[in-house]
Amino acid sequence: MKLGIFGGTFNPIHLGHLLIAEAAAEALELDRVIFIPSATPPHKRPRVLADARHRLRMVKLAIHGNPRFGCSDIEVRRGGPSYSVETLRQLRHAMPRAKFYFLIGADSLRELHKWREAPELARLCEFICVARPGERMPPARLRGLRVHKLPGHPADISSSDIRDRLASGASVRYLVPDAVRRYIQKTGLYR
Repeated sequence: MKLGIFGGTFNPIHLGHLLIAEAAAEALELDRVIFIPSATPPHKRPRVLADARHRLRMVKLAIHGNPRFGCSDIEVRRGGPSYSVETLRQLRHAMPRAKFYFLIGADSLRELHKWREAPELARLCEFICVARPGERMPPARLRGLRVHKLPGHPADISSSDIRDRLASGASVRYLVPDAVRRYIQKTGLYR
């Protein structure tokens, strides 16, 4: 089984995330893409971070109806800083026959050598790198790193722009799935 692992804060999840996951699944013929919201992101500190249970719920709402997508609360249940190497170890233990592909942005790939136990992470999975428009693929700084480039970034949408729009009262229609937009309105997140 070929599994895509898509970790992140998903603060909030948006259509760009879904387009990337769908493109990766098609390009690499992945059986499933598992979205894994982080408990506490160790590499970036957003000004506003919705509670993990809200972010997890928004991911579940966003992927509902796509049989190729799944969601795991592995990092939320574990709590504390979410280190990808720990998550991949747990997943490999639970599914020893699966082949893992970790979706990562070019900006994060550039810093991958600084991540906790980066050489071990590179041993546990292959990477699918997505670059934003105009962004170049960074050179590999880890020995044995296996990277597949996902051609183009399907949509230039960012969670921080969405949070800014929500804070100012602007519409996020067509940026997030309707179910996520309704959940944000109902809960008052990012206001």
